[in-house]
Amino acid sequence: MPIVNVYLLEGRTSERKVELIRNITRTVVETLSVPPESVRVILTEMKKEEYGIGGKTAAELGR
Repeated sequence: MPIVNVYLLEGRTSERKVELIRNITRTVVETLSVPPESVRVILTEMKKEEYGIGGKTAAELGR
């Protein structure tokens, strides 16, 4: 059972997340020749204040 973890900054719509899950699942199915129901996708959203780049938070950088 393939498990894919995706970390992303908060702020995307539910529709975008659904699309991401569908696309990741399709890619894993095609690449690994597994049935779609065996693929697990876990999205973990992070607050922009909880992610740092070069000593600054993503919020400070306007991301």
